[in-house]
Amino acid sequence: MSCVEIKASVCPLDCPDTCSLSVSVEAGRVVEVRGSDTNPYTSGTVCKKVTRYYPHFVHGEGRLTHPLLRTGPRGSGEYQRIGWAQALDRVHRGFTQAMAEHGPQTVLPLNYAGPHGQLAMASMDRRFFHRLGATLLDRGPLCGAVRGTAYRSLFGDSPGLPPDQVTLADLIIVWGNNVTTSNLHLARMIKAARARGAKLVVVDAKRTKIADQADLFVQPRPGTDVVLALAMAAEFEQRGLLDHSFLEQWATGLDPYLAQARQYTLAQAAAECRLGADIIEHFIALYGSAQRVAMSLGNGLERGRWGGSALRAAMALQALTGNLGRPGAGVTAMPGAIFPKTPERLQRPDLIPHGTRMFNIVDVAGHLLDPELDPPVQVLFIYNHNPLCTHPDQNRLRRALTREDLFIVGSDVVMTDSMTYADIILPAASHFEHGDLYAAYGQHYLQRSEAVIPLQGEALPNTEIFRRLAARFGFTEPLFQATDPELMDDALNPDDARLGGKRPSQLPIDTALPLNTASGEPPLICGTVAPATPSGRVELYSDALESRYGCGVPRYGASTATHPFVLISPSSFERTNSTFGGHPANLGPSTVEMHPTDAAGLEIETGHRVILKNARGEVRLEARVSDAVQPGVLYSAKGTWLATSDNGQTVNALIPADLKTDIADGACYHETFVDVQRI
Repeated sequence: MSCVEIKASVCPLDCPDTCSLSVSVEAGRVVEVRGSDTNPYTSGTVCKKVTRYYPHFVHGEGRLTHPLLRTGPRGSGEYQRIGWAQALDRVHRGFTQAMAEHGPQTVLPLNYAGPHGQLAMASMDRRFFHRLGATLLDRGPLCGAVRGTAYRSLFGDSPGLPPDQVTLADLIIVWGNNVTTSNLHLARMIKAARARGAKLVVVDAKRTKIADQADLFVQPRPGTDVVLALAMAAEFEQRGLLDHSFLEQWATGLDPYLAQARQYTLAQAAAECRLGADIIEHFIALYGSAQRVAMSLGNGLERGRWGGSALRAAMALQALTGNLGRPGAGVTAMPGAIFPKTPERLQRPDLIPHGTRMFNIVDVAGHLLDPELDPPVQVLFIYNHNPLCTHPDQNRLRRALTREDLFIVGSDVVMTDSMTYADIILPAASHFEHGDLYAAYGQHYLQRSEAVIPLQGEALPNTEIFRRLAARFGFTEPLFQATDPELMDDALNPDDARLGGKRPSQLPIDTALPLNTASGEPPLICGTVAPATPSGRVELYSDALESRYGCGVPRYGASTATHPFVLISPSSFERTNSTFGGHPANLGPSTVEMHPTDAAGLEIETGHRVILKNARGEVRLEARVSDAVQPGVLYSAKGTWLATSDNGQTVNALIPADLKTDIADGACYHETFVDVQRI
């Protein structure tokens, strides 16, 4: 009888929390995954999707364990097993044939952030594509870049308020962040603060679980948050709530900022946001009476046309009221900037040939279908990503992936919808099968992991896959032979005193290392750390955003509705993006929530099948009637796989790809207008 071993690991999913894990292993298989106490922030708690679905993800019927060659039509899933040598030869031949005719920029890597380990996410793969001279990919616009750009425009690259500081606040504002779904451990910090008497305000287009717990729930119509925040700023000025002493010392651009804010009255904000004036008044009263305000903003805000402006306007309220630089006061964004990362050593951007073009990841389908593109993209390498289930305008991307003259290489842990379009599939190891280094983007604990089970079948870590590719392409430089421990040491500055004299590859796996300032204090912008902006102050007016986007201050324009309903598609409790979307429990019909007034007008009841459609596509869902959304607003969670709809389309088929956000050219997921009809 085999025994069960308990081993330490770290969750690699695209989530700010980066939980420490306790993994039960029996006979070389993961049989249970639980949270561990190694990371004090995550403290033994882990989301249910990890405990429910990870063993199946690693060992289920969809697991990729051998290289595969496509034998049927694209998307059919028909493959035959081949060996690694044959697979590498075919990849080399496909690349070199296209490069001989069109040059190296005919190759496009298409990856995002499936695993968040420093090695699996972006290390040897970047070295390979940089050395090859492939087209570069701007990945951030798909998710995160708008929020990051908005934050940096105000504060630079200085780390934001560590989430555990929320426990010291007397007012907590959760804005566009579904905490219990995608930021679970912040909920525990909020609970602790509320036990000490703190108030909670939740601002969200959907009434979420955390909103049900709030002292005040503010539900603006999707895309109008910037109007609310600007009107509040103007009202703060009128009511004497601005902290002029703080602003004089720590801010620039106050005059043009307030001039913009004064364009919006509370009455205008109430009308545009479809809020009661009493709700906004209550929000202002809570803000004005608080001494230490902590604000947490999620990625929900960035998904609208004016998402960057909304984020900047919300965060600027903290500067205007002096809620920075003190314990419990600040913006819990970019705490991961505290880590001494060295991407120039890990990813080697110095290898990129001068003049190499860069594509916005949101525009990939358009480029693949562009007959005038020179050079054309003839080779696509999909890894760490399931674009067919996560990109806007799903049907256009599907048309692009069916190009028979396009050579597609795929690499993943499981057979996703996107992998079924690849000519060659290279099986990737799960994070349980290799070591990695984890510098979270949502908290300040550094963690290292080691393999807890053997490699499954012939699957390989991303680092080894790209080492072998580099060797097959004749890249003999030592940097392509670097071991995983050497890559870990390249990922962070080994001379940083906070590492305690240890190389990153030597950090213990049973400890999470907290990184604070060099003096050991928590990073507090305008307190223990200064804004890393050109002026060294909070820049309420951004010269950089004005010159590039015409958004020196937050701006707004009303959306043009092409259909009667606006669809929002936030995170799911059952998936992280599309990860775990292939689990049998997640392959049933997806749901769409609609307001009772809308449902009554269309004679729709909970459980009815409905069609959502626009010019880009249509998706068939199961209706759920709920007053958690406003009239005219529909909610359906993102990341579902094609099998969840009987016509092989998900809500991503309805989302525009050509419309971009005001800053950072991000995807406008929540500018999706649709018709609804009962089947």
